[in-house]
Order: sequence, then C-alpha cells, then structure tokens
Amino acid sequence: MELILLKVCVALAPVVLFLLVFSALDAFKLMSWTELGLLLAGGGALAAASYFANWRAMDDLPIGFTNYTKYVAPIVEETLKASLVLLLFWRNRIGFMIDAAITGFAIGAGFSLIENVFYLYYFHEANLGVWLVRGFGTAVMHGGATAIFGVAGQFLVERQLKVVAARYHFNILPFLPGLLAAMVLHSTYNHFPNQPLLAMGVTILAVPLTLIFLFSKSEHSAHEWLLADYATHEEMLREIRDGRFAQSEAGRVILSLSERFTPQIMTDIFDYIQLHTELVVRAEKVLIANEEGREATIGRRCATSSPACTPWSARSAGPPCSPSARTCSSPATTCGKCTSSNRTPTPNGIARPASRPRPF
Repeated sequence: MELILLKVCVALAPVVLFLLVFSALDAFKLMSWTELGLLLAGGGALAAASYFANWRAMDDLPIGFTNYTKYVAPIVEETLKASLVLLLFWRNRIGFMIDAAITGFAIGAGFSLIENVFYLYYFHEANLGVWLVRGFGTAVMHGGATAIFGVAGQFLVERQLKVVAARYHFNILPFLPGLLAAMVLHSTYNHFPNQPLLAMGVTILAVPLTLIFLFSKSEHSAHEWLLADYATHEEMLREIRDGRFAQSEAGRVILSLSERFTPQIMTDIFDYIQLHTELVVRAEKVLIANEEGREATIGRRCATSSPACTPWSARSAGPPCSPSARTCSSPATTCGKCTSSNRTPTPNGIARPASRPRPF
C-alpha cells in the first residue's frame, strides 16, 4: 500500500509543484487559484478526449505503436491542448507572456495528471522508475510544450499589434510556429523510449530554466509597459479633474462628436471617461503594488468641492457627492440620497443636476 502511494505521489506531484512555483514567480499575480484549478480541469478533460482520439487513430494508421507515439501522438495531443489556449486568446484572457506561460503549463499539467492517472490504473504494477520518469519527465514535458506554444503565440501577437494595432483581428496564423515547436518538443521526447532517464534529465533542466528566463523577460517588459501606461492615465485623470481634458487631443476628438448628440449624452460620455480612467488607474496601482510585494492603497475620502472629487455631471450644480467615498461635501446632502432641490439621486450614489450643464 505504501509503495502504491509513493508511486502516485511521484507520478502526480512534481508537475503540480512546478506549477505552484511558476505561479509564485508571477509578481503581478495575474492568475488566481480558481483560474489555475479551472485550467487544470480543462487540461484533464483534453487528456480524456485525446485517449479516444489516439485510440481511434491507432486503429486507422497501421504504423505500429512506437512510430505512432513518435510522430502522430504529438500532433494529436499538442493540437488538443493548444485549442484551449487559443480559446483563451480569442476571449482576450491572455495579455502577457508570463500569463501565457502559466496558462499553457497549467493546461499541460492537467493533461499529464489525467494521463498518469490512466497509466496508474492500468499499469500499477510498473516499477517506481517508470513513475519517476513519467512524473518528472513526461508530465513536465507536457506542461512545457503547451507553455512554449502560449509564449510563442503571445510574442508574435504582440509584434503584430505593434504594426497593425488599429486593424488587429484574432488570427490563428501567428500561433502556428508555437504549435510546431510544441509538437517538435513532444516528438523529440518520445524518440528516446530506451533512454528515459536522459530524456527526463534534459526535460527537467531545460523546461524550468526556459520558463524562468521567459518569466524574467516578460516581467521586465510588463513593468515598463505598466509604468508608462500608469503615467499616461494619471495625466489624463489630472486633466479631467483640472477641467483641461476638453483641450487635450482626446477631448477635442470627443468634442468633435458633440453636434451629433444632445448635451445630456455628451455629459454622460465625459462622466464615463472619468469613471473609466479612475478605475484603470486604480487597477494599475494594484498591479504595481503586487509587483512590489506591498498592499495596494486605493480610494480616498473627499470632503471638499474640488473638481478632483466631482463628476462632470455634478459640476456647477450644487454640492456634489463623492462616488468613491459616499461622503457628501455639504451638510445639505446625504450621499446616495442628495436632497438639494436641484439634484436627483441615482442608484450608484452619484447625484445629477436637474438641468445638466455641458462639461465643456
């Protein structure tokens, strides 16, 4: 019984430990534990699908089991794993190389877990060395191959965005080189059935070192991008609060649309821009704090009538309510239930004037 438990631990634990380590290396904490669990489950479901796909293909292709594992199985299995990664790219759930790598490794880890459970069930009498190779070699290879696919796809998509950002549409072509690389890695690993320890040793060294290098490179580029974006959004928010946004380039573009809409709609547009910018700045503050290993401090309490605490729709229309702090700037009002005669409460607590001025 103890030997069986040892086999199970050796076959299943290593790839999960690697995944936890890679997740801990993510300074921005882009992936939650729930998301990692869902990715593991998705990879496991793909392993079950590959079992039936491989079984059917082996019956139809009279090339023998050894040749099948070398040349066909890598195509079937890497394509299945890549399909889930592609779905996440299509849904814009991946934005950096670091979360592309973690996503790919998690899917590959889930795939290998179910595959090893299958082998443990049918070949439980195999010696401990078999499970050592499958746990530290095959499982890590599965995770690494899918991670490489995700990273290569993200890298090529980023290059494409730099050229045609305004006209970008999801396209499968940038992902084909990464898929080919994953298939080659998988096939190369399967070419050493008689030297499993060599294949395991190379895999357990090459895959983690490669991913750690990619994490470091991705974290640096993400840090530079985040700081630049944060500075841009901070300046934009400052222009909005100081009443200078209408004179900025973005403000002039929006003002050029004013003839098409009523003043009330234009006021709503400016309110939305202010709220959206504030939320973006807060999110970027959280990411920067996570990267620096400290708790993010967001939000502030405003008790003045300064423009910084006032939405566009409430300016020049009596005492404003602060939507972030629910703190009114005048005793004559109650946050969320403003009582001034010229103000109407709204469900989100942002008071609106009965007669709404244009914010420009």
